[in-house]
Amino acid sequence: MTDLGVILPGFQTQQYVRLLLSLEKNLITTADLVTLDVVEIAKRAQLPLLDLKRLCNAVLEALHTSLGVSDNLESTPLQRPGKDLFNSWDTISTLDQELDAALGGGIPTGYITEVTGESGAGKTQFLLTLLLSAQLPSPHGLSSSVLYISTESALPTTRLSQLLRSHPALIAADPKPSLDSVISILTPDLESQDHILRFQVPVAIRRHGIRLIILDSVAANYRAEFERPGAVSSSGANMGQRSSELVKLGHLLRTLAKEGNIAIVVANQVADRFSSGGSNSPVLNRAMQSSPLARRSGGMPSSSIASVIPELGLPLQSIPVSTTDALNLDHQQRWFTGWGDDPHPSHLTIQNMKTPSLGLIWTTQISCRIALIKRPVYGPGLVADEDNDRGEPVLRKWRRWMKVVFAPHAAVSGPGLDDAVEFEIRGDGLRAKKKNGDGDDEEMEA
Repeated sequence: MTDLGVILPGFQTQQYVRLLLSLEKNLITTADLVTLDVVEIAKRAQLPLLDLKRLCNAVLEALHTSLGVSDNLESTPLQRPGKDLFNSWDTISTLDQELDAALGGGIPTGYITEVTGESGAGKTQFLLTLLLSAQLPSPHGLSSSVLYISTESALPTTRLSQLLRSHPALIAADPKPSLDSVISILTPDLESQDHILRFQVPVAIRRHGIRLIILDSVAANYRAEFERPGAVSSSGANMGQRSSELVKLGHLLRTLAKEGNIAIVVANQVADRFSSGGSNSPVLNRAMQSSPLARRSGGMPSSSIASVIPELGLPLQSIPVSTTDALNLDHQQRWFTGWGDDPHPSHLTIQNMKTPSLGLIWTTQISCRIALIKRPVYGPGLVADEDNDRGEPVLRKWRRWMKVVFAPHAAVSGPGLDDAVEFEIRGDGLRAKKKNGDGDDEEMEA
């Protein structure tokens, strides 16, 4: 019964010492006590039937209490009325009604939320807005201090000051948010990051009443540690160690979120993904840039094929593609990465395929993934040439969307950009754009 102390650390064993010694000698586990017939256990361990029944009942009741489903408890997290659960639901607003509606009210406390996207998609602007809105009173915020943990660059205080001066909700707030309530920490490596999260953050939470923690970005230190020059990133031992570290980080962040009812928001980088372009179903034939698990999946050719997208004139190196096998990682990732689920993708969409960093292991550690997607809008050039009277297409602007990939508290966005909220970055913050149906999509793909 050596596992009883691990499963139920608070279980009182004094009156069952004699029984536990015999059970351990006969290799009977805690799971056996609650699943096997008591008569069978008594025969194997040579113990009195009535005494063993009392022990089994005590262990079962302790398990019910630990899980919060015991009838003896007046109020448990699983037995609370719906009204109490609704009243205890705290969220942090993005300060835009349409963005909040897509997120089910905002960023919830008690969970790990990931914001992923390529450079320039709006991740930093999204996070900075949360740093200020969390200081607002309900229903926009939590009236609390916030913690910003950076792994790459210092906190952009200039942009925060601009938001404080220009956003209507922040200007009208009483009391007003301030930079004094934003605690900033820089973690340049994994060792300092782990020390800060384990020892300094719990102290800061108690001392300053922090209800929002932002980690920007979660991938930087892991990439620097495990993908640095000279590191054998493809070796099993190296990838296994990285996976172990990611699981530890996920457990640590979930513990902080649950114990303190804190919103944990992490920014994540993305990597490029390519399609061979020669398949009848480009959606199903996507391959990750580097996925040992995907490479081990069956049904993928070992050679690469050079392909060219004529419309863009950009040569692409084909990467081994996946099949429609339901157990294949490349087939499944369209449902949890945020990219690759468009039923009718354009060449531009295929060429700009992304996948969040840190892979499937990290995906299992988070509760919600928000993908920020950007796409270019091209227009005719200013100077025409002999072959093209309109001139070469030039980049006019970027369009951006917020997409809920998965979440326990909000409806996920549809395939591609269906139900995704288009937004723009302005001087006074993020603003959702009105749908006018004026053919912007055709302009974007031109």
